Amino acid sequence: MNNLFLNKLKTLRILYVEDEEGIRKKISDALRYYSKEVFEATDGESGLKLYKEKNPDIIFTDILMPKMNGIEFIKQVRQSDDQIPIVITTAHTDMHYLLSAIELHLEQYIIKPINLKDLKKSLQKCIETILKVRSVTEILPCGFCYDFDNKILTREGEEIKLNKKEILFFELLIQNKHRVVSYQEIQDYVWQDDIMSDDALKSLVRNIRQKFPKGCIKNLSGVGYRILND
Repeated sequence: MNNLFLNKLKTLRILYVEDEEGIRKKISDALRYYSKEVFEATDGESGLKLYKEKNPDIIFTDILMPKMNGIEFIKQVRQSDDQIPIVITTAHTDMHYLLSAIELHLEQYIIKPINLKDLKKSLQKCIETILKVRSVTEILPCGFCYDFDNKILTREGEEIKLNKKEILFFELLIQNKHRVVSYQEIQDYVWQDDIMSDDALKSLVRNIRQKFPKGCIKNLSGVGYRILND
């Protein structure tokens, strides 16, 4: 996956429904590496409940599960949402199941055991679908709104210009708005292979603070930065 897809995934939340704990934990950990957040469910019934509560952006689900199987779970989801990307994971190649599932507008199906290559390919297809049908927009306090797709920050409809590093820094903060982002994370995400000096970071923060209300971006000395979201 290229940087566009990787950056997009960091803004999205995934629901993974799988009754086998070992598989669920392993794949959930892999999904967490790429995405903003992963919700785990052990069957279709609990998966449907989490779907309604958490409003995820992507769904991965097994087929054969207790209480409510994956086909019925997808049918329930499709009654209210015909656009969310759904990927089926199954150890069963029975065409009856797969044909029933395909009729429910799936992005892809993955035959277990799931490998990283197939997982990444499925995630990329999901991102392509999301990019076609909607933009990912973050609503912020004080009338601010950020469009991740077009890298545009607006306040009450007026665009606020950000340079490349300001965009990366700002996205990192709002992707992790419920916690402090460490200096090392800023180095890795914003400066990447370049060296982040103290002066360069202070200059970046000073410039971006001028575009926001006072106190919007907080510094925890010796730890990092966070953006206030309420």
